[in-house]
Amino acid sequence: MVAFGKKLKERQIQEWQGYYINYKLMKKKVKQYARQIEIGALDQRHVLKDFSRMLDNQIEKIVLFLLEQQGLLASRIIKLAKQQEYLQRDPELSRISELQEAYRTVGLDLLKLLFFVEMNAIGLRKILKKFDKRFGYKFTDYYVKTRANHPYSQLQQVFKHVGLGAVVGAISRNLADLQVRQGSYLSIYDQPALPLQDPVIDSIKAAIDRLTHSTNFLSFLAQHALIMQEELPTPTEEHVDDERYNFMSLLLNLVNTFLYMVNTYIIVPTADDYAESLGAAATVCGIVIGAMAVAQIFSSVYFSAWSNKSYFKPLVFSSVVLLLGNTLYALAYDLDSIAILLIGRLFCGLGSARAVNRRYISDCVPLKIRMQASAGFVSASALGMACGPALAGCLQTNFKIYKLTFNTETLPGWVMAVAWLIYLLWLWISFKEPSHGTEEKCIPQGHSAEPKQNDTLENGLVKPLLLGPGDNQQDEDDDQEGDGSEEAPEESRRPANSMASAYRLLTPSVKVQLLIYFMLKYVMEILLSESSVITTYYFDWSTSKVAIFLACLGLTVLPVNIVVGSYISNIFEDRQILLASEVMVCVGILLSFHVIIPYSVPQYVCSGLILFVFAEVLEGVNLSLLSRVMSSRLSRGTYNGGLLSTEAGTIARVIADGTITVAGYLGESRLLNVTLLPSLCICIASIFATCFTYNSLY
Repeated sequence: MVAFGKKLKERQIQEWQGYYINYKLMKKKVKQYARQIEIGALDQRHVLKDFSRMLDNQIEKIVLFLLEQQGLLASRIIKLAKQQEYLQRDPELSRISELQEAYRTVGLDLLKLLFFVEMNAIGLRKILKKFDKRFGYKFTDYYVKTRANHPYSQLQQVFKHVGLGAVVGAISRNLADLQVRQGSYLSIYDQPALPLQDPVIDSIKAAIDRLTHSTNFLSFLAQHALIMQEELPTPTEEHVDDERYNFMSLLLNLVNTFLYMVNTYIIVPTADDYAESLGAAATVCGIVIGAMAVAQIFSSVYFSAWSNKSYFKPLVFSSVVLLLGNTLYALAYDLDSIAILLIGRLFCGLGSARAVNRRYISDCVPLKIRMQASAGFVSASALGMACGPALAGCLQTNFKIYKLTFNTETLPGWVMAVAWLIYLLWLWISFKEPSHGTEEKCIPQGHSAEPKQNDTLENGLVKPLLLGPGDNQQDEDDDQEGDGSEEAPEESRRPANSMASAYRLLTPSVKVQLLIYFMLKYVMEILLSESSVITTYYFDWSTSKVAIFLACLGLTVLPVNIVVGSYISNIFEDRQILLASEVMVCVGILLSFHVIIPYSVPQYVCSGLILFVFAEVLEGVNLSLLSRVMSSRLSRGTYNGGLLSTEAGTIARVIADGTITVAGYLGESRLLNVTLLPSLCICIASIFATCFTYNSLY
């Protein structure tokens, strides 16, 4: 893995070298500022003014060249359009084909321009972050706020590619008009449901979408998965991914995700009744539900480490442990033991292989379908969340076979035990263990990795553009570089080898995003885990009604993500959606408090729906921003970004379930308000923290 400065130099388009950001010069300037401040030769005010002027000059150079190239592309399109007018009067198939190729050539040149904008945008982000880190000053906040929001902003040209959309539209429309269908010309405006199928246009649109951070439903779903990527992959690595990929193995990982989420939520509607049947208070359901999350704190670490060597063995171990855990959970009723019940749930938590599922998608699924696989991971989780309570609502029966009791409390355990047994057999027969090349990816290789320019343009732009964590986060690496070398010491590039070292890599922006993730998991766990107790106390709901309510909440996940991913995220920036979602979660919490007597079903259902829906929206945007601001050293290894977010969410669930049990000692009449109070405090704290780092999320 090479430093960004060297990567920028290698990937520059040769004839445009003079128009790129001078990253090396600016990096040296930052170091000079630091030395001069230390000896008292400069004050901080002079440094800020000088560096701002230098950045303005660099951005102006980039933008003026960008506008010049856009004009050249527009001139070429105008000439081609005139030729097209003649063809409409006297169409000739050979000349139409020539004109189509001419438009595609313009499209390839547009791809070159997008690649130029990409590298400069990354350079600007990285040098701003480097300046902040070196001087401990929020210069990025100041610079973005004063430049990006100015009516004559040149920064907007770099980050929002103002004007390029018109060029894309012109190429797309004219290429579509040249396609002869049933003897007539077809306009993209007449039938927008029939998009133009052209590889060049597809590449341009994909590049434009990534460059503007706009997302569709699929990519928005995939954000929930937080599948960390280390670097822009080379064609060789993509070929390796194709060899390691096996569809059945991917399907088995997704089924594992689905079954685990079903296993997590299938007991929620009946956990309070189960606890009471074993002689405990109904609020002990918090501990019963939370025991699984407690064990998951530890299982996430060893599964993450185990996936460095194998995927098959940890999945087999997970299935066996979950089979045993669910069996113990079901047997606790006949053994009349709350301890066996809790041990069963602990075993279920020890079988959490979500880290393996994520890792398989990240390491073994080819880049071209990784987005779909990531979206499948999230969809499987959402479906499992909905199916768990719904399945519990269907298990309304009571009978005995020999000395074993099968009723609403024990059937979730028995059903899941059978499901994991079937899964284990399927896994043993069908899973194909891929070769492990992860470590090779992490170690710099001796051979040259410089891509050919045409390959980069035609193939490279299907890779993450602006904000892949590997390209966007190497501040720690670059700071180790000397003035005479663009290559950082190998030590500074190694992945974190402990939770403490991973924590030291967290910047304030990352910590705030982890706090937000903690908050949303906490409030969702409070809502879901205490739903059975609250609804039974206030509304005398049966298990079936609770199950239907929870299933309906789970079923909102995909429709909400369709709306947000397809429409809202294309209109607003991620940071705007993030802050608005936090505020709405806070509104949902406030509406949930029992201050009006009597507490009504509409109030509980509506407030719960607002809280849950906006927490789901918040999760997708939060994980998207987290992947951008997280260090590249956290994109690989055992202690990676996915593990950190999983641990933050799991700890939140443990604390939430513990809060329910502790609050239960104050009585069920106070349970709702007591558990909502810490939720409100954490939510308000996260809103203030987001405002504090808002401009760094640009």
